[in-house]
Amino acid sequence: MTLRKFQPFVAVLVAVTLTAIIAGCGSTDSTEKASPASNGEGNTNSKLEKIRYAPLSGVSGLAVSFGAEKGFFEEEGLDVEFITTTDPIAGLTSRDIDVVDVATTTAIVAAGKGAPVKIVSSMFRTKGPFYLIASPDIKNVEDLKGKKVGIAVFGSGLEIYTRVILKEHGLNPEDVTFIANSTHQAAFASLETGQVDATIIHEPFASLAEKEGKGNIIATGWDYLPTFHTGVLAAREGILEDKPEAVEKLLRAYFKSQEYAKSHPEEYKAYYLKKIEIDPEVLDLALEREEVLWENNPDVDISALNDTQQIQKELGFQDEIYEVEDIIDLRFIPKP
Repeated sequence: MTLRKFQPFVAVLVAVTLTAIIAGCGSTDSTEKASPASNGEGNTNSKLEKIRYAPLSGVSGLAVSFGAEKGFFEEEGLDVEFITTTDPIAGLTSRDIDVVDVATTTAIVAAGKGAPVKIVSSMFRTKGPFYLIASPDIKNVEDLKGKKVGIAVFGSGLEIYTRVILKEHGLNPEDVTFIANSTHQAAFASLETGQVDATIIHEPFASLAEKEGKGNIIATGWDYLPTFHTGVLAAREGILEDKPEAVEKLLRAYFKSQEYAKSHPEEYKAYYLKKIEIDPEVLDLALEREEVLWENNPDVDISALNDTQQIQKELGFQDEIYEVEDIIDLRFIPKP
């Protein structure tokens, strides 16, 4: 199977998820900007309120690009500059970006350490869509003792999931060799070539491994960490003061996009397949498996954020527990 490059504003598949999961800030020099296709309804940018938004890239951001193509953001009166960045928090603090999709842990740690950002909503899913897949001869987690296990990048949320899964099956970190094998295509290739015996990975690669007989799913992440919160929308504090209505409109368009994609599966699949070259049967398997995660609930569960911090601290990924109420601002969540 080959995967085509995504459209510009969903071009960097890692942000899943992964770069957003990794705490810490870097340069925003790599920030790229792109605009979605017009929906042809005759709106002109001069009539729309401008806002700069960095959605998830890759397959996790496809529903947003789908919604943009459908015109949902323009319907809310927004002229959205969609931005791709490898460091969403740096983009917020530099004021180059107004709102971002970002890993919950990244937002918590940044805001807790004083970055001028606030969590304003949960994303369309909040449980980790991660799978531990292993080569065909490995049937269960216990079989990984003495094996090489890919954890994407050291210090990432994917490493947390891997460590917890191993621990639940009686394995210590010393019982395996952790390998930084990147994500998505690179992680899948490392399993295919035998560089690792197992790897933590996202869809559609878990379903692809099953379909092609190249691997087994031996653990599903959210079964092990059901309250570990993985995704939020965060905004720079300045935009919350200067353009509060624009933030609420953005959230409304975001969830309208997600809800439309989920409730019109055939139309969304057709869009997905235009963007990515993938076996339609693999896509069906992946979407069916993750339907349970597609909650489209903007509310932020305070107890889940506290659970997430506690797990981070216990594993040495976070130095202290921050006061959640100080780092959230939920005034902009769309009203039913």
